[in-house]
Amino acid sequence: MKATVIDAKDNVAVVLGAVQKGDTITFRGAGIEGSITAQSDIPPYHKIARCDIPAGAPVIKYGEHIGLAACDIPAGTHVHVHNVLNNREAL
Repeated sequence: MKATVIDAKDNVAVVLGAVQKGDTITFRGAGIEGSITAQSDIPPYHKIARCDIPAGAPVIKYGEHIGLAACDIPAGTHVHVHNVLNNREAL
């Protein structure tokens, strides 16, 4: 299974198809390559943690903070509204 990294600062990748727990996910983009094992099922075009994201740490996609980890998010875990808190920054 493949995933893409949009920006080198991202700590998530976007999976390009449905993922089942235990699948090996290879990701690349923005000069980054790697692989991780899916820790959970993930729908197509959703985010997967590329590395461990501690509770309270920013979730980064597009090189920007898109929220805060609501709990520890281990590498390979589905990243979505169930484990990310909204953290709107003042413009």
